[in-house]
Amino acid sequence: MNPIPDSIVPLLEAMRQLNASDLHLKVGSPPTYRLASHLRRADMPAFEVNERKIEQLMEPILPAKRASEYERRGALDFSFHLPDGDRFRINVLRSCDHMHAAIRRVKAEIPNFNELHLPEVYKTLSEATHDGIIIVCGVTGSGKSSTMAAMIDHINATQHCNIISIEDPIEFALKPKQSIISQREIGIDLETFADGVRSAVRQDPDVIFVGEMRDRDTVYAALQAAETGHLVFGTLHTADTMQSLTRMLEFFPQDQHHFIRTAIANSLRAVLAQRLLPSIDEQVARVPATEVLIVDGVVREKIRDGEDEDLPEIITSNPGLGMQSFNMSLAELVDRDMVYVDTAMEYSPNRDQLRGHLRGIKTSASTMVHRVKNR
Repeated sequence: MNPIPDSIVPLLEAMRQLNASDLHLKVGSPPTYRLASHLRRADMPAFEVNERKIEQLMEPILPAKRASEYERRGALDFSFHLPDGDRFRINVLRSCDHMHAAIRRVKAEIPNFNELHLPEVYKTLSEATHDGIIIVCGVTGSGKSSTMAAMIDHINATQHCNIISIEDPIEFALKPKQSIISQREIGIDLETFADGVRSAVRQDPDVIFVGEMRDRDTVYAALQAAETGHLVFGTLHTADTMQSLTRMLEFFPQDQHHFIRTAIANSLRAVLAQRLLPSIDEQVARVPATEVLIVDGVVREKIRDGEDEDLPEIITSNPGLGMQSFNMSLAELVDRDMVYVDTAMEYSPNRDQLRGHLRGIKTSASTMVHRVKNR
């Protein structure tokens, strides 16, 4: 048995060595890593009843000015980085009066669209849109942060812009290329996302990145920023495009929905939803299935008139505009031998519809035989 270290650093360095996405520290359990979507316990004795061990590991990296926030709320988000540049998004939480921690590794290198296996439309949107709102949505662990970093950094590398980000916490450290950049962190540089967006508008921005649109004030501030000629990127914790529209409306009272629908219809440029699937290629680990809604005149009218139920059919019928449904994306992943059909079926929102998109039926076994024969 290896002893539990006295510093958090060896546990974080092990994430890079294992290529782990997450590390969980919980009283009574050994350190637990997530490897390609699966949890694996480290070969270490459990923390047993020593509830102070996690606190001892976390205290040196816990932001001193935010310690009182943890004591008050029982949870805290912050970031930390190693000298080699690897960054970590950390959430500490109180459970049964003990400290637990969930740590997400963010690689030092900002990934590009090809490395993330994203459709070409993501790059096109980053290059062609000059104002409005682009939303990237997905459940926790769906790769939203990496996707958003790739889009922002593409603008950074190809356009002369003033980019301002409001994040909780800062995950990817963006270095100025063609653009200039200010990254602001909730709890350290400012108090709320809404405050950050409102102040950003007065800072001569071209691009505003809102780490999470989590409340009414933030959504309203983002809509106002877009209406005044700024390009706003934001994320939502929603599973698909339809839920994203519903979520934004839910932040507001019913009597304001017509006004908000009009504002969304005028400002929204695209909604990009994604889910990460286990890949056939062990070197890739996970690949995204994406749903893409591009706002054109027809979509704008549907949103304004509250006819959201027509949007899935519009998405399916307009691949030429870059739109695609999750099932269209899943079928393409199967056809490209990136995921097994079994996996695609598991993640599909409509399995019968997916079968209609697939050209022939592949099973895990037949796909593997195909790959072996063609080596």
